[in-house]
Amino acid sequence: MSKIKTFIAIIMAVMLTLTLVGCGGDSGGEKAKSDKVIIKFSHVVAETTPKGQAALKFEEIVEQKSGGQMEVQVFPSSQLCGDKEELEALQANTVQFIAPSVTKLVGFVPAFQLVDMPFLFANDEAAYKFYDGPAGQKLMKTLEPVGMLGMAWWPNGAKHFTNSKRPLKTPEDFKGLKFRTQSGGLLDAQFKALGAGSQTLAFAEVYQALQNGTVDGQENTFNNIDTQKYAEVQKYLTISNHGRLDYVVLTNTKFWNSLTPEQQQIITEAMKEATDFERQLAEELNNQSLEAIKATGKVEIYELTEADRAAFIKALEPVYAEYTDKIGSEYIEAAKACN
Repeated sequence: MSKIKTFIAIIMAVMLTLTLVGCGGDSGGEKAKSDKVIIKFSHVVAETTPKGQAALKFEEIVEQKSGGQMEVQVFPSSQLCGDKEELEALQANTVQFIAPSVTKLVGFVPAFQLVDMPFLFANDEAAYKFYDGPAGQKLMKTLEPVGMLGMAWWPNGAKHFTNSKRPLKTPEDFKGLKFRTQSGGLLDAQFKALGAGSQTLAFAEVYQALQNGTVDGQENTFNNIDTQKYAEVQKYLTISNHGRLDYVVLTNTKFWNSLTPEQQQIITEAMKEATDFERQLAEELNNQSLEAIKATGKVEIYELTEADRAAFIKALEPVYAEYTDKIGSEYIEAAKACN
């Protein structure tokens, strides 16, 4: 009999331990106040980037506001999850926060292609106005059915054209050139409408492809153009602000629903502060990079005028005709209204 009692006691102890360990994944927010909430934030870029620095700022603010009752563990540079695995890890609640490129979400909700729509946003301010407005907030929430909740838009910056052949001032200047894209679909349609070819290449392969002439040009932020040293293999830069390279910060819905209202408020406030910090840093780095590109003396720079932009918008009407319904006219019109 004593052995049976001992066995039962062991089983009860094990069950109690498993219950305590599993609290972090329970929904409903029924945690004891003494329990520390562990939050894993995984991303794929270096700590020195705007996204990397903002993740650390988020960690600092959450831990400060919670008095140490919430701990954020940041894993940069794919230390925990790679680019292809992070979305699955978030859905499984293995990690609680990620900040993928917006275009990574197109497979779940096609409307996220909006950031690739050419010449949709006139400048950074117009993009932020959309992101922070009703339409941008609604778009973030469309991921809830697949277990993900959008928390914030973190910009990387506007895209600009570079190439090795000639200045790009009009749509006609693109004819016959070949450009690298980060994904097909809409971006292929963009270059096709301009009479140019396109090829999808991984980010790490772009410099060599530009160097050996596999492609003539590419589109990117000032900071990426600068830090990837494209000025060594590209002669012309057009300041076009024609598209966006931005991120959406996501959390797991089950994790979010497990938090108390007070804990949710702490995270919301911390995310707002981290987002303001990230946007300022992204703008500063892009501005510094543009000056660095100018300082090389190797690149001829042209900035599109309003008349130039109007000509490009006219030439790219076929892209809007093809993709407005796929993205949603509600989002397209809301974005245009922000300019």
